[in-house]
Amino acid sequence: MESKGSISMKLLVLLHLSVLCVSQDFDFYYFVQQWPGSYCDTKNSCCYPTTGKPAADFGIHGLWPNYKDGSYPSNCDPNNRFQQSQISDLTSSLQRNWPTLACPSGNGVQFWTHEWEKHGTCSESVLKQHDYFEAGLDLKQRANILQALTNAGIHPDGGSYSLSSIKGAIKSAIGYTPFIECNVDASRNSQLYQVYLCVDTSGSDFIECPVFPSGKCGSQIEFPSF
Repeated sequence: MESKGSISMKLLVLLHLSVLCVSQDFDFYYFVQQWPGSYCDTKNSCCYPTTGKPAADFGIHGLWPNYKDGSYPSNCDPNNRFQQSQISDLTSSLQRNWPTLACPSGNGVQFWTHEWEKHGTCSESVLKQHDYFEAGLDLKQRANILQALTNAGIHPDGGSYSLSSIKGAIKSAIGYTPFIECNVDASRNSQLYQVYLCVDTSGSDFIECPVFPSGKCGSQIEFPSF
């Protein structure tokens, strides 16, 4: 017969393992970048951050753990709150590359808090808070969407471009097939909004997406200026 102490220790080990499984239980990340011109060119409009108008470049929306069946975990650890002090050395880079456009105007902290607590905590055993945001910044450096498009003659000039040419330009430059999300402007025109790329569970290497999000764009979409 096992002692009560032995049983208690086994229960503690199982509890610890269950916590680790929750925070590691995902199959890949979506790395999502958004075009600010499309975010702002809607009925809801946008608000520039308190640091000023962001550069005319794709900005990070998030790094989101996902499952291969298309679902995703969220808000995995309510005890692991966002702490600005942990990313103080990244703040200026985050303001440039991961800017908020939500209203009312903010400095980005509320946006980053949301991204960490909803998504980042679901891979916290792989990427601690600082590592999570640093990984996002590194991925953006390696996936320069605007450069990929402009090199292919696709410019944010308000013109319409074929969806296939946009996807092809990104795949040619980065090596992996993107998912393109569209939204609509005030006149209901479909426009390039977000680009999804997939990343392995280490948060460091791009991979082909096991599954794409739902939704689709038209065959021709606008690329608005910003």
